Amino acid sequence: MSGKGYTDLHLHLIPAVDDGCRSLDESLAMAKALVSLGFVRAAPSPHHRPEYATVEVARQRLDELKAALTSHAVPLELFVNAEHFFLDDTLITGLPTARKLGGNTMLVEAPYTSALPMLTEIIFRMKVKGVTPLIAHPERCLEFEKKGSAEAAVNAGALLQLDLGAIVGRYGRAAQKLARRFLDDGLYAVAATDLHSPVGAEDWVGAAIEALGKGWGPKVLQTLLADNPGALLRGEPIVLI
Repeated sequence: MSGKGYTDLHLHLIPAVDDGCRSLDESLAMAKALVSLGFVRAAPSPHHRPEYATVEVARQRLDELKAALTSHAVPLELFVNAEHFFLDDTLITGLPTARKLGGNTMLVEAPYTSALPMLTEIIFRMKVKGVTPLIAHPERCLEFEKKGSAEAAVNAGALLQLDLGAIVGRYGRAAQKLARRFLDDGLYAVAATDLHSPVGAEDWVGAAIEALGKGWGPKVLQTLLADNPGALLRGEPIVLI
């Protein structure tokens, strides 16, 4: 499955900064699993929250991880990123210095178990500031169980990110059902792994990639895992399919 040119825009690869990889060895194992599956680029996305490592520490450990990948000959190119929270009071005020993809796209997550009635207003405020939110794993969040909520977010200017594990039932049947519907409706801009650990990663991510290709075709697979995420890193337009 190598040589696909995939890019992962959501994963917790940096060691000891959040609830992801706990050590450099785990980070290296995760990176090797991704490379074996065809990934050539990744933008590790540590949680941007007070209980986790600071921006400065995360950036330092990202640089250390880059050096380690080089020394271990792991061909995975890394980029700066972070996973921000929609309900963070500083989300809008912190936009100028936030860690973004391609300069203008910001990875954000909605709460899992509560509604987000101000969703389109927050998206609008971000767009006015010149930032496009890339909403992580909407199929796993309560807000997007509401009929029309995902479509409203996209119409307001947000991008949606599929969690690959959802389509193979990794997060339960409700998330799987939503993921498949959003795929059918062409609402996703990118797909990503949201990996937190290397344990079993090669198996389940590989199964999810295979399911995506078989269920929605090679064009969708290439668009969501290679073309669009690569374009976002370069600050270029993407295509919704």
